[in-house]
Amino acid sequence: MTELTIQKNDAGQRADRFLSKAYPNLKSSLVCKLMRKKRIKLNGARVEPNIILKEGDVFRFYLNEELLAKEPIKRESDFRDISAEISVIYEDENVLLIDKPVGLVVHEDNDKTADTLINRVLSYLYQNGEYDPERESSFTPALVNRIDRNTSGIVIAAKNAESLRVLNQKVRDREIQKLYLCAVRGTPEPRGATLTAYLKKLPEENRVLISDAPKPDFLTIKTKYRVLESKGKLSLVEVDLLTGRTHQIRAHFAHIGHALLGDGKYGENAFNRVYGAKAQALCSYKLRFVFSTSADILEYLNGKEFEVFEKNELWFVKLFKK
Repeated sequence: MTELTIQKNDAGQRADRFLSKAYPNLKSSLVCKLMRKKRIKLNGARVEPNIILKEGDVFRFYLNEELLAKEPIKRESDFRDISAEISVIYEDENVLLIDKPVGLVVHEDNDKTADTLINRVLSYLYQNGEYDPERESSFTPALVNRIDRNTSGIVIAAKNAESLRVLNQKVRDREIQKLYLCAVRGTPEPRGATLTAYLKKLPEENRVLISDAPKPDFLTIKTKYRVLESKGKLSLVEVDLLTGRTHQIRAHFAHIGHALLGDGKYGENAFNRVYGAKAQALCSYKLRFVFSTSADILEYLNGKEFEVFEKNELWFVKLFKK
């Protein structure tokens, strides 16, 4: 007989899903069968697969040891081999706000890149003694939002399971406001509006299509913007994404004739060269927590606002100061 006590980061999950994650050899269907036969018990009694676990619950297993083997997941790389270098905007015991630089992917891509933002975050937490995979049965710190490789700005990481559940729900309920800053060609008219269009992903080309009218397989997008400054052939624009689709800002502004400076996919390279733009002028620069419902352990974040840096430090903002 083997025992396992549920820790804080394991609580709040269904029993069957937790066990399938904690023990690679226990598939969900097998877990259900073993529970029916009382070879897996919880707190000394028969357990149903869908019961929600609480901290302090105790599993008892009457199983062969090989079924409970925690075989290491084979990976091409390990986060402990990756640099822990990140730019921290804010940190507490529950969350971490990072300023992601241009060129760094948030998760492993098709090129199997090991140096990702999430691996740097895991390495950072490991070195600080806040995360050790050997002490966790099922939880791994995770990113709550993501931005493109060539977009800089704020990314949120959750350090524990409860924070991750709360933040994911707040993102779905639009109770976390993410504002972007970009430089676009020309001056959008009017200088402030909410644009609605329809977007379709073309995965094989790593790009999207935009339509002004609904079409099959196209998703609705809404982009709210306001022009902050205009100078020459450029405008500095703040964007509030009301929907968060792939390449939405870049493709939507290009669709209305105001492509982002430095965007080689949806813009014009000849125009970009005039300004020496080697990266797209887009930054997720401001984050606001605007909770309208309970945030449990993260309630203290309600009303707080964080900014990556002062606007005059952004390379494309400096173009408006010359």
